[in-house]
Amino acid sequence: MIKKYITLSLLILLSLNYTLAQGNYGVIFPKSESERNRACRNCFSVFQQKPKEVNFTIKNDNGNLYFHTNDKSWFNSLFKSDTDGIAIDVVSKDMYDCTIETIKPDQIRGELLRPVYASRLKSGLKSIGENSYRVLVGKLPDNLKNKELEYNMLFLGNKTLCRYQIIYDIKAYKWDLLDMGMYLDSISFKNEKVADIEDESFQIKYKTLRFKIPFEKNKTQYSSADIKPVYDSLNLTNFNIKTINIKAYSSIEGGLERNIELQQERANSIAKAIQSYQKPNIKTTISSSENWVEFLNDIEGTKYENLKALSKSELKSKLVGAFSQDMEPYLKNHRKAIITLELERKDIYKAKSTTELVGLFNSSIKDGKLDEAAQIQNSIFEKLKNKEVSPNILKNMEIPAQLKFIDFLNNNSATKYLLDQKQLIIVRNELEALKKLEAKNPKVRYNLVALKFLIWRHNIEPVNDDTFKSEIYALKSFGIDQQLIDRMMINYHIIKSEKYMRERDYKNKDKSVNYITNAYKKVSLSDFDYFSLAQYLVYYANTDKAAELLTKKARSIDVDEDLLFYYLNLTLTDNELTKTDAYRAIMLNAINLNSKRYCKIFNAVENGGVTFQLLANDYLRRSYCESCTN
Repeated sequence: MIKKYITLSLLILLSLNYTLAQGNYGVIFPKSESERNRACRNCFSVFQQKPKEVNFTIKNDNGNLYFHTNDKSWFNSLFKSDTDGIAIDVVSKDMYDCTIETIKPDQIRGELLRPVYASRLKSGLKSIGENSYRVLVGKLPDNLKNKELEYNMLFLGNKTLCRYQIIYDIKAYKWDLLDMGMYLDSISFKNEKVADIEDESFQIKYKTLRFKIPFEKNKTQYSSADIKPVYDSLNLTNFNIKTINIKAYSSIEGGLERNIELQQERANSIAKAIQSYQKPNIKTTISSSENWVEFLNDIEGTKYENLKALSKSELKSKLVGAFSQDMEPYLKNHRKAIITLELERKDIYKAKSTTELVGLFNSSIKDGKLDEAAQIQNSIFEKLKNKEVSPNILKNMEIPAQLKFIDFLNNNSATKYLLDQKQLIIVRNELEALKKLEAKNPKVRYNLVALKFLIWRHNIEPVNDDTFKSEIYALKSFGIDQQLIDRMMINYHIIKSEKYMRERDYKNKDKSVNYITNAYKKVSLSDFDYFSLAQYLVYYANTDKAAELLTKKARSIDVDEDLLFYYLNLTLTDNELTKTDAYRAIMLNAINLNSKRYCKIFNAVENGGVTFQLLANDYLRRSYCESCTN
């Protein structure tokens, strides 16, 4: 399925000191809370009652600045009297230059544009799509047009500043369903990757092995004893190693270049040793970095905890000589490689042509050699997965519609769907016919329910919600694993929440979201699942829950890069959190993984950043200036 991408505007309300005198196009800056409360009663009420699903932002369209929102009724209620309005504060990134020693907080950060009041706002609001509206609120001054800019909003009540708002944008994805796969001999999944890329092929996941190998200081080569635990765990009688993923980590003392060089040599020696174990070439991925996150995690609560306050360069300068030896009990645990091996079944029919394979399969079925037929069918599926043959090959496989062949028929139908989801209804009808052959076949039952989710979500046919829920739970009686059922129930509530959202039934939508945030703990989730779940929560304005979900993952050394940076996007505006030592470890982890991506966070929204106004935070600014200005 093609994922839909949207951009949500997440809002930060700044706590301001209202001390400026009147001025600035007649905008009143109240001198007391009582003055502010009298003038802003309607503004405060409307924001207090604003559903969290309502969002708004400012966008620059060729120098014209537009206020965008997804809720016309909320917009109209905000501007009740003629003196209620909006003014834009245009802020330039150059005010946060690293050569400036201190940044003085001010109520107006940049250049204030002339306010626009209720009459013009309401008459100028235009629909630009389903639940999407915009109105012109200002034009960019010529002196700012070549600068990196952001646009803060002043919400005015009775010409008085009621609310100063910074907008920062997080790219959020409308979460697709948790991948349920299709039941062949085992569950087969789409090949999903976090972020924008989606491979439309499918993969049959047979076996994954994971190892951790420690290193001695300055050692790069492996003895046979080093790699023996890997060899001993590999039962490769029926499997080949398909891929090797090696994440190599050095301890933080010493020069960065030498540390990365050591890790590359170590990782290459591992890959070479494993490749020698089989003839087929193994696709190998290697990454290297210094292990800052575990160092900072490990010294937490110890007598060395004060080291966390130092910059990276300051810390490295201390970790020499005798002090480095004192720290060795910690550092020795940080030199290691984490190895993930993906295995696939050996294919004795791999060299056969398509014609030969189909002929052998049909003969095996006819002669009742079902074990042999199963191996040939899997060989054909591998060729289909790798796009070596056309899906039309499935039509040439002669399988009688008899009970003893039901697994073969199910496998062909499921594979047909995995190759082309447009075959959804055709495959559903084939599986319904198989259910008549064997009503209690668990694979057929599972696949029918998995397909029904898509029929329901895309309104292809009517689906009764309650009846469908009963069908999902009934899978337990057919021997389907409870974790698979739990995943399906998460998907059930994803679809329910989408339907409630369209109906603006926010109360029941929240019930479904709460079900999901409780249920995910019951199931085994990949990093991709965690990432998707966080995106889903943000889409439904549950940013705090999304951050909570990812916190533990973000502190692990082998965290997925996309997941880590999404966590940063969700949390960088929390000034209290970013001051903590634990958060510093997370930021250093991100810098080590991808420093360019980390620095891009502090670009303007229009240049793909979260917001450069994060640099008003002294702690974040020090991190940025240390890592992003060389």
